[in-house]
Amino acid sequence: QVQLVESGGGLVQAGGSLRLSCAASGSISSINAMGWFRQAPGKQREWVATISGGGTTNYADSVKGRFTTSRDSAKTTTYLQMNSLKPEDTAVYFCAGTRWIDGRYSYWGQGTQVTVSS
Repeated sequence: QVQLVESGGGLVQAGGSLRLSCAASGSISSINAMGWFRQAPGKQREWVATISGGGTTNYADSVKGRFTTSRDSAKTTTYLQMNSLKPEDTAVYFCAGTRWIDGRYSYWGQGTQVTVSS
């Protein structure tokens, strides 16, 4: 089993920055890529960013150039650095991990609230 716990959310003014963390525990070796998703009130969950097992990153167009995801060398913690935040970035942010065996996002954190005021 794998447990993912996000932290670092909060309230920030537009233009500000936050760094989210996602701490993994349990069968960490079963995790390949790590992703970030978000869900705003009344909207569907959307993909934000991914970092592969090899360190390759990809970003949604809406956050490209503003958000950066990274992992520590032990791959126990994944980060999402969010700069130049906008009110439309307000959402609950989730981290998720894919399994090596099938590439599916099978592990999910509980989410952390990010609120950007205008």
